[in-house]
Amino acid sequence: MLNVALPKGRLGDKVYNLFKQIGYDCRAMEDGDRKLVLRDPDGEVSYLLVKPSDVAIYVEHGAADIGVVGKDVLLEGGNDVYELLDLGFGKCRMAEAAPVDFKENKQRPLRVATKYPRIAKKYYASICREIEVIKLNGSIELAPILGLSDVIVDIVETGTTLKQNGLDVRREILPISARFIANKASMKFKEAQIRDIQQKLAAAIMEKAGEKK
Repeated sequence: MLNVALPKGRLGDKVYNLFKQIGYDCRAMEDGDRKLVLRDPDGEVSYLLVKPSDVAIYVEHGAADIGVVGKDVLLEGGNDVYELLDLGFGKCRMAEAAPVDFKENKQRPLRVATKYPRIAKKYYASICREIEVIKLNGSIELAPILGLSDVIVDIVETGTTLKQNGLDVRREILPISARFIANKASMKFKEAQIRDIQQKLAAAIMEKAGEKK
């Protein structure tokens, strides 16, 4: 039995459709079954439906053999897993944003509000900028508007939310997309099956890319 950790929501639906495309389907996923552990009819694969931010944790600790997770979650969590493939969807970017009229004072630490303190600290260390991190869990855009921070570091897709709140991207930090990951012990004992899935996923992605051209 191969255990696959899938993120709940839109990303999980995309991942499941991709798995179905390469021959790994599960009727219960399509029947709207509300169980959190679903098995395919042949009993070869079980799908674990978890929060996107928890996928890498389940894989790291062996509750799941493989999974799909955003690169942002991997970097922030620092999880000890194998990153096997960039799936090329769920694309966005991690960026620094600030009010459009913001003028940076480099004589003091930059106050940064973010849900991603690990990523923010690593990035600003790389450009030798001293910062004060303010950890928030939601409504990040409010922080500079209310004077809680100078800037924010967050995921940006279209930038519409930033513009609506008078913010602008100042620096792009890194690109984000969905990644196929594996547990390190599972790669020893189930390598053939995992590599087979990896190769089929890569082929499916290339085929889809070719269709778009």
